[in-house]
Amino acid sequence: MDYLEKYGFNCTAGKVASSLGAISSALPERASEETLKTCFASMDLTTLHTGDTVKSVEALVEKANRVTEDFPGCPLPASVCVYPNFASVVRACRKSPELHVTTVAGCFPSSQSWLSVKVLECRMAVREGADEIDIVLALNSFLAGDYAAAAEEIAEMRKAVDEEAAAAGRKVILKVILETGELSTVENIAAASFLAMESGADFIKTSTGKVSVNATPEAAYVMCECIRLFYEKTGRKVGFKAAGGISTAEDAVYYYSIVESVLGGEWLGKDLFRLGVSRLGNSLLGAIEKKTVKYF
Repeated sequence: MDYLEKYGFNCTAGKVASSLGAISSALPERASEETLKTCFASMDLTTLHTGDTVKSVEALVEKANRVTEDFPGCPLPASVCVYPNFASVVRACRKSPELHVTTVAGCFPSSQSWLSVKVLECRMAVREGADEIDIVLALNSFLAGDYAAAAEEIAEMRKAVDEEAAAAGRKVILKVILETGELSTVENIAAASFLAMESGADFIKTSTGKVSVNATPEAAYVMCECIRLFYEKTGRKVGFKAAGGISTAEDAVYYYSIVESVLGGEWLGKDLFRLGVSRLGNSLLGAIEKKTVKYF
């Protein structure tokens, strides 16, 4: 399927570079407190380490719980993101349902397994309490040109998530990670974006954070342009999540500004904008508090 022609995508690498140059040159020397707090409230506070334990996950959730007490006026992060076996831990420890339980699933980070295994992992994550599930595009199919197989995998996981969520009387958000650093070209990133959105993604996400090239402004711009075109054609708003290597408040504000420039203010809230982070929280808190902060 020619997704680019279907949605009228005509961005080139040169156009992306020019647009990013304009956005970069217009960045404020010092971001407003409101912008910084919006970025903080859009964070998926993430721990995806081989050495994660129940105790370490509980400690991270407790810190997230106390943010509004320890830093009055600061919002909660959007979620805590963990491996699926820790979903119940986050759900039991959080003090507010506004702090979502996000888990990776579908054989993250490589997506290299049988579809039945990926589907079962998604189902189990929802049963254990996940409010949001982040899966990875099947690059083994996509890069081989088998778009139908890649789309089918997302659709099957979407179906499984929806069935389990409905059985529990709730809804669960599905984010699809494109792993843009492995896609290489503007055209591949755009095709993957449209494929994921057509297959049921509530968000499209740049990266796992587990490869050599993760989130980049170039990939973010292309993905946001695809979200804009998809919305114009379908009327459905899909969210954008940048993840992987975003460690400073300045990085966060740059991605915020890309979303604002391409998609507008309607996308600048946790319902449609996310930042996947492990180190960014301290930098944003420091920028908000105007001092060095070592909290997370």
